[in-house]
Amino acid sequence: MATRYEQDVVAWAREQAALLRAGDFSAIDVEHIAEEIEDVGRSEQRDLSRRMAVLLAHLLKWQYQRGRRGSSWQRTIKEQRRAVGVALQKTPSLNASLRDPDWLVGTWADAVSKAAEETGLDVFPEELPWSTDQILSPAFYPE
Repeated sequence: MATRYEQDVVAWAREQAALLRAGDFSAIDVEHIAEEIEDVGRSEQRDLSRRMAVLLAHLLKWQYQRGRRGSSWQRTIKEQRRAVGVALQKTPSLNASLRDPDWLVGTWADAVSKAAEETGLDVFPEELPWSTDQILSPAFYPE
């Protein structure tokens, strides 16, 4: 038999919030609340990874398709840098992701895949060639 959490997570969340506000701690679904809280953190990390992958893919396109450079790519680079900066400012613990080699490898792989799909090229480096400071610097555009 499915639990309330499994049947309708939105109704479950409202119910759990009401129980917490009422101080009825014996009735709350501790295990699922803990899972949901952890999911919030993972969601923030996934969003940062997606934004970094888009940023990195556009930096790759900028470097490897000089003849196709345009204001659209430049706007995307600027917007992703801004969004990453906002995310890091609002959630400082995400800065640890930028120093996590596994996270960077996965994000780089996503960026290379995205750039290859969008360009048809397969010439991109296997390893991230730029530092985080370069990637996030408004003045950095790879040549």
